[in-house]
Amino acid sequence: MNRSENVVDSIIIGAGPTGLFAAFYGGMREMSVKVIDSLPQVGGQLMALYPEKYIYDVAGFPNVLAKDLVNQLEEQAKQFNPEICLEENVTSVEKLDEQLFQVTTTKEVHYGKTVIITSGAGAFQPRRLKHETASEYEGNNLLYSITDLQAFKGQKVCVAGGGDSAVDWALMLESIADEVSLVHRRNDFRAHEHSVNQLKESSVQIKTPMVIDELIGYDGLIKQVVIKENKGERTEELEIDALIVNHGFLSDLGAIREWGIELEKKSIVVNEKMETNITGIYAAGDITTHAGKVKLIASGFGEAPTAISQAKHYIDPKAKVQPPHSTRVLGGV
Repeated sequence: MNRSENVVDSIIIGAGPTGLFAAFYGGMREMSVKVIDSLPQVGGQLMALYPEKYIYDVAGFPNVLAKDLVNQLEEQAKQFNPEICLEENVTSVEKLDEQLFQVTTTKEVHYGKTVIITSGAGAFQPRRLKHETASEYEGNNLLYSITDLQAFKGQKVCVAGGGDSAVDWALMLESIADEVSLVHRRNDFRAHEHSVNQLKESSVQIKTPMVIDELIGYDGLIKQVVIKENKGERTEELEIDALIVNHGFLSDLGAIREWGIELEKKSIVVNEKMETNITGIYAAGDITTHAGKVKLIASGFGEAPTAISQAKHYIDPKAKVQPPHSTRVLGGV
C-alpha cells in the first residue's frame, strides 16, 4: 500500500447521527472522509437499540422514527461518497506527524490528516434485569430493546423503567398492544415533562413505586411478573406476554482511554472549537463535555460542522472556518 495515496482528510470514529452528519458536512467542505464504526450498520444506538422509537428533539421534525432519521442521514452523507468501514473496532490512534494520524482497527490500518471522534457513549450494553432467573427468558419475551413494534400487537406488555425510552415505548405501544403496564421504582419519572404528562393522560397502567420481584413462566417464556412496592410490602401479579426492560445502559470508553486524550469521567474534554488536547483530534456529540454541554442529538448536529470546519482550517490554514451557506453550495439562491 502506498500510504500517501490512502490518507483522507478526516477519519470519523463513530457512525451514529453525529458521525453521519459530520461525514456529510465534510463533503460540503470538499474534504475526503472515512467513517469507522464497530457495529454492523450505521446509526449507532438509534439502530442498535431504538430503531422503532420516536425521536422528538430534532429540529424540523415533530417526531421521527429513529430508523427513518438514520436512513435520511445516511442518504444525505452518501451524496459525497464517504468511505464507511463497519464492524471495525478502533484499537489505537497514533499521531505520526503534524498532519498524519494512524488509526488501527481490528481489521486494518487507516491514515488521516485529522481525526474526529463521534462515538456517542462508547461501547454500550443494557443494564440487565437483576433477577436470578432473568437469563432463562432473555431473547424470548424478556427484551431490552424493540425492533418491531407490531410484534406486540394484541399482547399484554409490561415495560420496566422510568426514563425517556421506557416512557416513550409505553406510549408507542399503547395503540398497538392490548394492554400496557409501566413499572418504575419511584413515583417520579426521569422523562421529559411533556412525555410524562402524555403518560398520565394515557391508558397505560402506571405501577409506582414498584419493582419486579418475581418472574413466573415456563418453556423460556414469562407468563406473569410479581411486582412489589419499593421499600414496602404491597405486591401485585401481572399477566404478560412480553417484558421490556429499560434500566439504562452501561457504557465504556474502551481503548479511547489509552489514546492520550483528556477525559472527564466518561467524556472527552473539548473547547468551543471541538478541539481535544491533541492538535488535529476533534470530538463531537455525546462523547464530549464542555461548558454548557447539553447531550441531545440536536447538539451533536451543531457540533459536527464546528469540528469539520476546524479540521478543514487545520489542514489548510487558508480555508475559511466560516463557510458559505448551504443554499449557495448546493445551488440555491
